[in-house]
Amino acid sequence: MPSSPFDLGDDSAYSHWRESKLATAPTSVGTLAVEVRDPRRLTTAERNAILERCRRANMAIYAGNSGGDPDKAIPAALGASLGLLRLDHNPGADEDAITSIRVQTDPRHLDFIPYTTRPLDWHTDGYYNPPDRQVRSVLLHCVQPALAGGENALLDHELVYLQLRDLDPDYIRALMRPDCMTIPASHVDGEQVRPSRSGPVFSIQADGQLHMRFTNRNRHIQWREDPLTAEAVDRLKEIIQQDSPWRLFGRLESGWGLVCNNVLHTRTAFTDGEKPRLVYRARYYDRIADC
Repeated sequence: MPSSPFDLGDDSAYSHWRESKLATAPTSVGTLAVEVRDPRRLTTAERNAILERCRRANMAIYAGNSGGDPDKAIPAALGASLGLLRLDHNPGADEDAITSIRVQTDPRHLDFIPYTTRPLDWHTDGYYNPPDRQVRSVLLHCVQPALAGGENALLDHELVYLQLRDLDPDYIRALMRPDCMTIPASHVDGEQVRPSRSGPVFSIQADGQLHMRFTNRNRHIQWREDPLTAEAVDRLKEIIQQDSPWRLFGRLESGWGLVCNNVLHTRTAFTDGEKPRLVYRARYYDRIADC
């Protein structure tokens, strides 16, 4: 494994990374935005601008001119241009592994909040996936925004790690335990569709980059039962929920999208109009190129 600032045994690497991270972290969602002429075919300048923002903040917003075009080739092509190729075929996804996030009431989607108008609390995508299928990046492409609501809050998970490590490195050690957070098995109509899954909140990937799996759900989440883990989880939730210059807020409009290294995010409740809200979501096992 290459040297990583997220290695608790490398204080020098962490110190240098921390200084740079705090100096360059965006405090306005507008600084993440990149105007693109055609998201199917990024120019070199557009691609470089998106990658620069992702290096700095693990996320970027593209403002494209495709409007309400429902062509799924738009997010697929943009993702591929950023090195995102290995899609996560999650149960709610369409046959092409790109999920149509809209209000759905069929048995397959009925019990899952993303397919309702209800708000989504802080989470990273795919936190219930097994270790060999961790979601490392996510692309959201808006075809049709809601009539009202549907805004997102965004928070770079590396800044959460930084604040926790500054409080006490033992919090990070607790949250890196392989049995730190367990997601119980999921059942539909009495049949198990997903086994229980345990894993860390923070982990260092083979390339030395930081990965986070987290959900702020209070029900059906099993945390390791020891005082340090309980304290670490409390501090983690406080950091995520408190006001911070690094909590960014915005709403995707038609033809716009968010591409990120699976940062923490939320979604407010929304109201549909004559045209229902439709957002395509692509989850990848790849990290954004050069980030």
